[in-house]
Amino acid sequence: MKPQALLPALALALVGSAFAAGQHDHAHEHKPMHGGVVVDIKDIDYELVAKSSLIQLYLRDHGKAVDVSKANAKITLLTGTEAQEIQLKPAGAKLEATGSFKVGPGTKAVAVVTGAGKPATVRFAIK
Repeated sequence: MKPQALLPALALALVGSAFAAGQHDHAHEHKPMHGGVVVDIKDIDYELVAKSSLIQLYLRDHGKAVDVSKANAKITLLTGTEAQEIQLKPAGAKLEATGSFKVGPGTKAVAVVTGAGKPATVRFAIK
């Protein structure tokens, strides 16, 4: 094969593999169900609902609620130069904390969720 013919073939192969790598074929959508911000890690959807008096974290596995009765989470809120650490405890189908929290557009949140398996670290950007 001539070198000129290899270049288009290589480009086509790379485009095909990039498209395949970008496909995300699941039976569920990664949309917020509680008005929060959703991040997907290893087929688990983490939805963070952050308000000035309430922080909630919902976990879904392929669209179904995850049992969080034995889980907990530590969330660090980063607003400007300030950091605030919050412990979340099980509250029904979610992890939750109440109090006074500095949240707003541009706030970043890092959650470390522990349960039966290995801890998961999840990063959120609040819009």
